Amino acid sequence: MKRRLKIIFHFYTLGIQFQRTLRHIMLCVLSLASIASGAQTAVNPDNQVELDNIKDAELKALLFKADSFFFVDRRKVGEYGAQALQLASKLGDHNAEIIAMNMVGEGARNLGDFPKSLEMQFKALELSRSRGNLIREAYSLTLIGFTRSELEEYRTALRFYFEAKSLYDKIQPPLLSFPVFNLSNIGEAYGELGKYDSALMFLTQALRSEVTGNRHILTTRRLAHLQNKMGNHREAIQLYHHALLEAARFNDNIHYIKVRNSLAAVYLAIGNSDSSFYYARQAFEHASRLDQRVDILEASRLLGTLLKKKAMPDSVIYYQDVALKMQDTIYGPARVRELSLVALREQQRQQDITKEQDEYKARARLLLMLVSLLAVSVIAFTLYRKSRQKQKANVLLQEKNIAIEESLSALKKTQAQLIQSEKMASLGELTAGIAHEIQNPLNFVNNFSEVNAELIEELKEEANKGNLSEVKTIANEIKENEGKIVHHGKRADAIVKGMLQHSRASSGTKEPTDINALCDEYLRLSYHGLRAKDKTFNAKFETDFDSTLEKINVIPQDIGRVILNLINNAFYAVAEKQKQNLNGFEPTVSVSTKVLNARPEDPVGRARGKVEIKVADNGNGIPDHIKQKIFQPFFTTKPTGQGTGLGLSLSYDIVKAHGGTLEVNSPPAGRAGKEGVGSEFIVQLPT
Repeated sequence: MKRRLKIIFHFYTLGIQFQRTLRHIMLCVLSLASIASGAQTAVNPDNQVELDNIKDAELKALLFKADSFFFVDRRKVGEYGAQALQLASKLGDHNAEIIAMNMVGEGARNLGDFPKSLEMQFKALELSRSRGNLIREAYSLTLIGFTRSELEEYRTALRFYFEAKSLYDKIQPPLLSFPVFNLSNIGEAYGELGKYDSALMFLTQALRSEVTGNRHILTTRRLAHLQNKMGNHREAIQLYHHALLEAARFNDNIHYIKVRNSLAAVYLAIGNSDSSFYYARQAFEHASRLDQRVDILEASRLLGTLLKKKAMPDSVIYYQDVALKMQDTIYGPARVRELSLVALREQQRQQDITKEQDEYKARARLLLMLVSLLAVSVIAFTLYRKSRQKQKANVLLQEKNIAIEESLSALKKTQAQLIQSEKMASLGELTAGIAHEIQNPLNFVNNFSEVNAELIEELKEEANKGNLSEVKTIANEIKENEGKIVHHGKRADAIVKGMLQHSRASSGTKEPTDINALCDEYLRLSYHGLRAKDKTFNAKFETDFDSTLEKINVIPQDIGRVILNLINNAFYAVAEKQKQNLNGFEPTVSVSTKVLNARPEDPVGRARGKVEIKVADNGNGIPDHIKQKIFQPFFTTKPTGQGTGLGLSLSYDIVKAHGGTLEVNSPPAGRAGKEGVGSEFIVQLPT
């Protein structure tokens, strides 16, 4: 009977082995396809950033190897991690030490050596805190929590997970993979504690954050485990098979084993013994090759249970022996003692930290008291000194106030004198212009009067001779000359009347004014005034007046003064440049007016049209560093005695009082980027 059972079991095993081989070939094909398409196990992106900063090439290579085997063979993770830790300690690279400790700890955890795993992670945590490495501090907390979860201490694990989460939230720029791994761990812990809603929320969040890769497989497996616990076996099986295909695609041996163990458990729960045996057997063989002791323990227990139902005592005994050996290796008395020692050391370390913090707080309180006492003393002494200084300052302040009042009074007198000087200078320029303008018609009157006197003498002589024809001719010439005398006399009279009108004191009353006529008149007066001062000066002046411009309400005397001042400055600028004797330079001053209508889209009553007056010259221009100063009172670029610096300032105030603006462009519009080509003053007045 026993021999018959052995033969049956032998053929059954061969059948299972054939199915396993066929399945393995299919998964290998998937793995090769994934490798060909570039999808293979790679270095974790968060580790990548830190590993790139390691300077030593050998150390970097060891850590890269350890990380690349993370989901393939954890024994090699531990081996390469231990080599990297030794080299990092020798080189004094503390950040590399922390990374290596994490890797050695993870290698030990997957071999079921939980005491060593916790010891290395606690060392990494302490070193990362001393170095201020937030990334590794958070990751070490995550791995400590992970190990606690393996020991089924889920509440303790959650404490470490949430402490890690608070650190991940502070790290900028955000990490790519570590926080997602932590969210998945939180979801698993909540699921094991029976809090399915919280577990589902965190696992779903982790699954959405990382849509592919090894961490995605881990979260998918955990979500399947949660569905199984909730009794949704069909959904669990679908998720497990999806995770299995992903594990093959990414060459993930770790999850390849764990998913098979999980599938075996699900199939056992729903009564499908054959599928359960198939996946448990695969998990056992694969875990044995990689020495994954926790997975060996789980698979051997499942196989023992399944074979016991099939009445195969020899095989049951074999798998029970393996399970007992793994149980003793992982959770035996020696391991429990080691775990207790690790926990005791960590507890003592925490007590030492708390003690140091309490001592530090006590020292800080004492120091604060001393500082407060010193501060009070300093404040009292300072107040006493300030009181004495205030008394002295009050006396000095009174003396300074008296001095300031005297200076202000003197300044006002000086300012009044300068303003009067500016007014007199403007009056002198205006007077010179008027004199030169009147001189022309007076010269005509004098010349024609002298000619008529001579013609009258000739008339008498011809009359005595009886030459009536010649008398009539001379009489006609005298009549024509008299007409010219009357014409130029009226012209002089008009000039005088106009100047008398403009020279009247400003009443401050606005009246309709022809801006074109005002500009033309003051342009000519300014030019002739400058010619009266300097006979050698010659300049070209141009006008471009808008014929559609109607009269606007302004104070004519004030606006005339603004226009005269701008034109005087323009002629002065071209005169100064003319003195440089530049080839081809022709001094030119232009005055133009233009109507700027309100925009059509502006509502009536809110926006009005404007009149623009431009006075431009081709002089030396205004340097950039003084453009902001030219409208300031008493600022002038003219030599001492030639200007008071009040002309532009007063003009600016007059225009502003009319609700307008006065601006300067140097160089003028259309000559941007060219220096020394003149300037352009723009006055805009509301209509």
